[in-house]
Amino acid sequence: MSEFEYDRPLPLMAGFAKQFYEHCGRGELRFQRCTGCGKWRHVPRHSCAECGSWDWEWARSSGRARVFTWTVVRRPMHPDFVEAVPYAPVVVEMEEGVRLVSWVVDCAPEALRRGLPVEVFFESATSEVTLPKFRLADARD
Repeated sequence: MSEFEYDRPLPLMAGFAKQFYEHCGRGELRFQRCTGCGKWRHVPRHSCAECGSWDWEWARSSGRARVFTWTVVRRPMHPDFVEAVPYAPVVVEMEEGVRLVSWVVDCAPEALRRGLPVEVFFESATSEVTLPKFRLADARD
């Protein structure tokens, strides 16, 4: 897909979201990790909910996850998704324990199962926004 063909809503490129998507643009899935207690977190925030520390880093994820939950959309609430129905946004649970809302692109909605192993890849939506999406992981994993 060309970066000029993407016609769906995009994330706002500000604050922590901008930092998150800048890493994606470099082909890296990174999440915040507390440097005080080591706890991973997503959605990004200033302090650790586990220990209260304000010290953290953007740590690289393995990119491996499992499907945690999903929903099948047959009647989209946004006009930019009409042509995509049915589609299934998923919540994946990363190996590091954080969860992320995304898409599994090579799996029909009816084939999704809890625990299904997936791995990240990146799709350039525009010259400024690269989205993390998921595909089925190699069965040998």
